[in-house]
Amino acid sequence: MSKLRVGVMRGGLGSEYYVSLKTGASVLSALSPQRYEAHDILITPVGEWHIDGIPTTPSKLSQHVDVVFNALHGEFGEDGKVQKLLELFKIPYTGSTSISSAIGMNKELAKRFFSSMGIIVPYGMVVARGEEISDVVKRVGDEIRGPYVVKPLTGGSSVGLSLVHNEQELIPALETALSHSTKAIIEEYVRGREVTVGVIDGVVKGGAYATVPLEILLPEGKLFDYDQKYKNLTHPVGPARLRSDEKSALERTALLAHTQLGARHYARYDFIMTDYGPCLLEVNTLPGLAPSSLLVKSLEYQGLLLDEFIDYVLALALKKK
Repeated sequence: MSKLRVGVMRGGLGSEYYVSLKTGASVLSALSPQRYEAHDILITPVGEWHIDGIPTTPSKLSQHVDVVFNALHGEFGEDGKVQKLLELFKIPYTGSTSISSAIGMNKELAKRFFSSMGIIVPYGMVVARGEEISDVVKRVGDEIRGPYVVKPLTGGSSVGLSLVHNEQELIPALETALSHSTKAIIEEYVRGREVTVGVIDGVVKGGAYATVPLEILLPEGKLFDYDQKYKNLTHPVGPARLRSDEKSALERTALLAHTQLGARHYARYDFIMTDYGPCLLEVNTLPGLAPSSLLVKSLEYQGLLLDEFIDYVLALALKKK
């Protein structure tokens, strides 16, 4: 019996290149050599494609693999662009389709979409690179009550994320965010407990379930930024301390967001638990799968090993669910 040829796509063009390398390495190590013929598909920061160290092109991938496990993050990998390529060449792949990926990646589009579903999201505004900074500062002062959260409009892993307490801090925070994206989003800082929950598709079409919610255990006024996620190896996370009604509201909101967005296979949803219900910060349609990643920790609390999860997601991709 021939083995399933799995191409693990990692690397990429954006600021999350090294995060993707970790996710890809984790997936590659989890693929059983008894069941799979694994191939390492690397996209370099300048857009060169390699498979097992040999230069290639997207059009040639189907000659080597039966399915792609998309371990990319951020630009090109999570914004729908690589998904369109794989769809063009009719290669099955894991993760959300091009349309839902593009919506989820754009924080402004995602906020509008989720708000239209009745989901609570933070109030905010979008700023474009090149806008007069004095006008931006005035708009923020007039429309948003501080403190503020500033982040790139597109991108993930909390790259370029800042917590701003006053106008003096706003300008450098905007400069940081706009160095990673042509637009930035400035949001109200929502007070409460930060909780993240994964959603995994079920075998039956339309079915999905939530994983164990995790609480980000940070002091008041601290953000779960890039350094906390990837440089602090003792992540301040644990099972969320939720009442049964809070847990039900959180899971219900995450499942609603997942199904209405049309997210596929698996995703992670970040919330602030407030006195008036769960406030959805953003969706991650390709969450990290390194050993220290939040979704992996959530799966572990559920008693699910990474190799079992990878097997399951590949089966979903091959069923074209």
